Amino acid sequence: MDAPTIQNKFLSKPNELGLVAVGFSGGQCKPGTEAAPMALIESGLVDQLKDDLKYSIYYDGKVHAYGELMPDDDPDYRNMKKPRAVSAVTKQLSSQVYEHARDGRFVLTLGGDHSIAIGTISGTAKAIRERLGRDMAVIWVDAHADINTPETSDSGNIHGMPVSFLTGLAKESEDKPFGWLKDDQRISVSKLVYIGLRDVDRGEKKILRDHGIKAFSMHDVDRHGIGRVVDMALGWIGRDTPIHLSFDVDALDPMWAPSTGTPVRGGLTLREGDFIAECVHETGNLVALDLVEVNPSLEEHGAPETVRAGCSIVRCALGDTLL
Repeated sequence: MDAPTIQNKFLSKPNELGLVAVGFSGGQCKPGTEAAPMALIESGLVDQLKDDLKYSIYYDGKVHAYGELMPDDDPDYRNMKKPRAVSAVTKQLSSQVYEHARDGRFVLTLGGDHSIAIGTISGTAKAIRERLGRDMAVIWVDAHADINTPETSDSGNIHGMPVSFLTGLAKESEDKPFGWLKDDQRISVSKLVYIGLRDVDRGEKKILRDHGIKAFSMHDVDRHGIGRVVDMALGWIGRDTPIHLSFDVDALDPMWAPSTGTPVRGGLTLREGDFIAECVHETGNLVALDLVEVNPSLEEHGAPETVRAGCSIVRCALGDTLL
C-alpha cells in the first residue's frame, strides 16, 4: 500500500484521521457488534492506515461502550426498543465525531450497529455546515434501507431507523429521546443515495417512493454493473459535494461477510464493495466513513473473514489501490 494521491477538496487536514471506536450494540437485539472495533483494530487496521497509507491517527485508544450513559430504566417508546440508551450514545458520539470533523480531519468510525449513524452523520453534517457553509451528501451502502420511522418498524430495533431521524422524516420534541437532533445536524433526502438494497420493508418502500429518494438495489447492480451504478449515484448527489459514506458490512453477500446480524443472500461481492469505496475516495469528496454491523461472535469460522472484509473496505475508502 502507498499513501493516497487523490487531493481531498473539503478537508483542511487531509492526512489526519480521527478514529472513533464504538462498542455499542443496543440498536438491535443480537450481542456481539460491540466487539467489532477491537477485532478490526487487532487485525492490524490502524497500523496499516498509519504505516502504509501514511495517516496521522488521532485515536484515544478506547473502544467506547458508554456504560456510564446507560439509563437505569429504558422502556419502549413509540415502538422503539432501548430509545434512551441509543439516544444517549448517539448524542455523545455526535459530539466526538463533530470535534474531529470541525478540525478538518477525516473521521473514521468503527461500530457497532448501524444505529450509531445517527451520531456519526449528525456530527459530520454539523461540522461541514460550520466549516464550509454547505450541505453534505450520504451514500448508504446496505442490504437494508434503515429508513423506517418508529411507527413503520416491525421490530422496533433502532438500527433500522437512523435514516428517518437523520432526514427529519421522524422528529421528536426536545424533551423526547431524539429531541437533541437539530436541523443543522440533518441531511436532505435529495443528498441521500443507497447502494446494494435487497431487503426493504413495505413501509420503507413507500417512504423511498413518496420522497423521491435515489436508491440502487441489487437488481440495478445486476442490470447495469457496479461501475455504472456508482457513476449514477455520484452523479445524483453532485460532483462537488462532501460525502459521508456509511457502509454496513451486510451489504456484502454472506459468502464474503457471514458474521453479521442480518445477513441477506444475493449481495455485493467483496470486490464490488471495495470498488464502491475506491470510487468514492477517487472523487476527492469523502470526508467520513462508518463501518458497521461486523459481529465477531456470530460465526466461529466466518468472523476472521468478515473482519478482513471490513478492513478491506476501510483501506479502499482511504486510498488503497490495486496498483
